[in-house]
Amino acid sequence: MLQSLTREELEKLSSRMNLRSFARRAMVLSKDASVFELGFLVEGRLQGLDFTVDGRSVGLYFVDPGDYFGELTVVDGQPPAEFVVAAMKSTVAFLDADTVREVILSHQEAAKAVMQKLARRIREVTAQRTLLSLPNPFQRLCVLLLQLPSSQLKDQRVVEQIPTHQELAIMINASRETVTRAFQLLFTQRILVRDGNSLIIIEPVVIKDIAEGRMPPPKA
Repeated sequence: MLQSLTREELEKLSSRMNLRSFARRAMVLSKDASVFELGFLVEGRLQGLDFTVDGRSVGLYFVDPGDYFGELTVVDGQPPAEFVVAAMKSTVAFLDADTVREVILSHQEAAKAVMQKLARRIREVTAQRTLLSLPNPFQRLCVLLLQLPSSQLKDQRVVEQIPTHQELAIMINASRETVTRAFQLLFTQRILVRDGNSLIIIEPVVIKDIAEGRMPPPKA
């Protein structure tokens, strides 16, 4: 978003930023916020989420270092549409919405970056809505695994910084225990392999077949 700015402009913005640290599970951005800011994640990981009318949490997206959040309030001047919590200990640099709006209005590349980010978020929300319509939680998990950012390694896929079972569970509207059991089956059959904080999808074709309903989930 800020790549087109000059060094002088960046230094001026950095002097107006407010750096804050958050413990794991701490609230970073609330829907009840009265002060609107754009947050830039310096280190850690954040998760955007909301709650259903009966109090269940629904995971929406993740924010990784170098990314930003809160752009919707900058664009329309309304309170945030979701909550953002720290998935791990995190450090965030905040910039007030009025300043960010000035940057967007005066820099075409910055405006383009925000528009692309909003378009990407709409696509992600649409994909998740489709995911949640699937009746089988195992199938929903496989769809989500294919949607997570990954890199290609020969015929395999590597998902860096795999979310926790609880974080995955709230994204597919299932219990943590359901996600854990599904992973145990996929690990046992060597469809997935854990490598530190990364997840290696050994058999992406199998995951895709389960996700698209061409293959039933593996049995214990």
